Amino acid sequence: MAKALRDLVALLPDAKIQGEADLLIEALAHDSRKVVPGTLFVCLTGFKTDGHQHIAEAYAQGATAVLVEKEVDHIPENLTVITVADTKKAIRMMTPHFFGYPSRKLRMIGVTGTNGKTTTTYLLKSILQEAGFKVGVIGTIQNSIGERIVPSKNTTPDVIDLQNLLTEMVENQVDYVVMEVSSHALELERVAGCEFDVGIFTNLTRDHLDFHVTFENYLSAKAKLFQSLSGEENYKKGKTAIINVDDEAAATILQRTQCNTITYGIHADANLKADHVNIQSTGAQFDIKSSSFGLMPLDLKITGLFNVYNVLAAVGAAFAEGIDHQVIKKTLEKFQSVPGRFELVQVGQSFSVIVDYAHTPDGLENILRTAKQIAKKKIIVVFGCGGDRDRTKRPIMGKIAAEYGDIVIATSDNPRSEDPDLILNEIEIGIKTGLTGGKIYEKITDRRQAIERALHMAEIDDIVIIAGKGHEDYQILKDRTISFDDKEVAREIIKEMI
Repeated sequence: MAKALRDLVALLPDAKIQGEADLLIEALAHDSRKVVPGTLFVCLTGFKTDGHQHIAEAYAQGATAVLVEKEVDHIPENLTVITVADTKKAIRMMTPHFFGYPSRKLRMIGVTGTNGKTTTTYLLKSILQEAGFKVGVIGTIQNSIGERIVPSKNTTPDVIDLQNLLTEMVENQVDYVVMEVSSHALELERVAGCEFDVGIFTNLTRDHLDFHVTFENYLSAKAKLFQSLSGEENYKKGKTAIINVDDEAAATILQRTQCNTITYGIHADANLKADHVNIQSTGAQFDIKSSSFGLMPLDLKITGLFNVYNVLAAVGAAFAEGIDHQVIKKTLEKFQSVPGRFELVQVGQSFSVIVDYAHTPDGLENILRTAKQIAKKKIIVVFGCGGDRDRTKRPIMGKIAAEYGDIVIATSDNPRSEDPDLILNEIEIGIKTGLTGGKIYEKITDRRQAIERALHMAEIDDIVIIAGKGHEDYQILKDRTISFDDKEVAREIIKEMI
């Protein structure tokens, strides 16, 4: 994997070198703790840290060269310094070349949208594996190479970690990579050098406006994945965009896409259309109508209208890749669940408990609408909103919870640096606007106490929805991160009750 420093610097037209240029670079790193002998250490100026302040540490770890964007005092002897105008841009240009463009040696399926990314990737992984392929997954819950699990920190890793992971997949003879592609990753170009073969657009609803500021910027970031499918620099042929045409943003996505498209939906005319949809507590049944393979009746173990869309997306991508429709049908009908996505917690109690990752207005409304369809009695909703994130969605989610739930308990999610009580006050504004006769709400800052309160209020055939954290097994507070798993907490409390 080693590359000559001169070859890397040749990719950077504005670079200036001080020191020995005839070096062999063994690794790239922008975290001094990850430096090994022979590393080119890239100094990034971030929101919280500045890599320029960690050059001495990187040198002590074995860095032989450093990439900087500003003047630095006290450079260690024998350390080669490359100066550029923008180290972020430079690292995006160098990294794919350093790793040998691994995405060109893989079939890459990218899934983007506000909701549904994780479930769609899991569905696709199952279909491709059933078809006999070795599959790698990169996403919110975890990264995997075949059956080997690799912990995940971000939905989409940074450019060095991503290219390194893709290289490892190539070395392990992976055929397909199914990858969640976040709007942050597209805007910050973490996916620089990745060439996708299939892009899936699930939907676009209000989220991440703390970062993108406007909905238009958020949409523009998502559209970059589909623009890339028809880029002139692409190495591979046969690109396809899979687009949910029931979503208003589809028109913009279609405008930005010059490759082959497969549309899907329930209401609008589409290449893949769900018909005769029947949502039940134990699953969902519907037909997929297609001019290509006719009719595909499905009897699924997963439920919810949102999962009908996720299944359509996965079918579109599988069809684009030439997977036999009987393999697709067989896989989908035996698919069980995704961790933290409308996941049942069953410990022998007389009421239903469902844990879901829903942390956006649309995501919360989707799961509550499904709960409303299957509920025999009351719906009790426990949810919160994360700190240091888009504040505008807090009252919106509060209103949605009150409109669908009979009892709403607002609580902490991951408050981070914010005061959790102030977050609850902003949620409460929306709850009050959504309350109608007979409905009640409470604010309980401690998430465990909130879950306990909801479970003790539940009666036979009620549904308790615990939303916001899903698969997460931690809670981020102002001064520390603690272990916290909604499913395990619910199980513990129920066991004490029965």
